[in-house]
Amino acid sequence: MTDTTTTETVPTGVGDARITWHAAEGDARLVMALGHGAGGGIEARDLRALAAALPAAGVTVALVEQPWRVAGRKLAPAPRTLDAAWRDLWHALRVPGLPIVAGGRSAGARVACRTARELGARAVLALSFPLHPPGRPENSRADELRGAGVPTLVVQGGNDPFGRPAEFPDGDHDLVEVPFGDHGFAVPKRAPVTQEAALAVITGRVTAWVGSLRE
Repeated sequence: MTDTTTTETVPTGVGDARITWHAAEGDARLVMALGHGAGGGIEARDLRALAAALPAAGVTVALVEQPWRVAGRKLAPAPRTLDAAWRDLWHALRVPGLPIVAGGRSAGARVACRTARELGARAVLALSFPLHPPGRPENSRADELRGAGVPTLVVQGGNDPFGRPAEFPDGDHDLVEVPFGDHGFAVPKRAPVTQEAALAVITGRVTAWVGSLRE
């Protein structure tokens, strides 16, 4: 397989963002834009796995690093600042003729949900959506998920303290459980599934979901 990865810097009103492109093999049918969480960057195992798997399905993957991360800061800014950067870099994600699926993990999933409708995203992929802070289910963020306004796939670890699959309300979204996975989709060594199998659940189900989307 030919390495078709490129990186570009995109100025925003809150600093420079960075996009790492993983080009589709053959003719691309859509762009999948994925942001990272508040506790890490695009090196997250699920983002790496999707960037490796989706190009074979005709998907160009754009891994987006928020300005705070590019600048080397340790703490993520307020949600409104994350949303502002995402809006400002959206133009750089556009490829003529291709729809964009907005997504990300954790805080990145929240950004995608909050901005999907206004930016014209075709769909949203929410990885490890933080439904509530750990131990505080009364502080639900379900309204953000409901407000996406486009087809949405939630991929959630079975042991995610930010919201286990059974805690999610019914709504206009599909939900995939990654058995035994935590918020980073890590599985315990004693679990009856391997880490590789857990990642295969993610890549397999996301690839199938992408294939079900219509232009």
